[in-house]
Amino acid sequence: MTPYFEHHVFFCLNRRDPGDRPSCANCGSEKMQEYAKKRVKQAGLAGPGKVRINKAGCLDRCEEGPVIVIYPQGTWYTYVDETDIDEIVESHLAGGKIVERLLIDKPDTKPAG
Repeated sequence: MTPYFEHHVFFCLNRRDPGDRPSCANCGSEKMQEYAKKRVKQAGLAGPGKVRINKAGCLDRCEEGPVIVIYPQGTWYTYVDETDIDEIVESHLAGGKIVERLLIDKPDTKPAG
């Protein structure tokens, strides 16, 4: 079965009170989600069969945030600013190439055994 979207991107927008666990909204995730949505549209990537940028509640990776997850691949990224979002849009969403430096789950490079 073919997924409805080639890439379905979820931005954690959860906000917590200061002193609780870290929260993505306190790291600017709302602004970055809107920016990503705009960039995807500008690149002609938005729409059915292509890319969808969505808001999400807590994705439970608070200490690694702010975070996004891209499905159906299940690729988890963290980011700092618009430059990082641009790289994810251009490399991953448009070009199909993982942005290794922003991955939360780095591939295991240790030899087996």
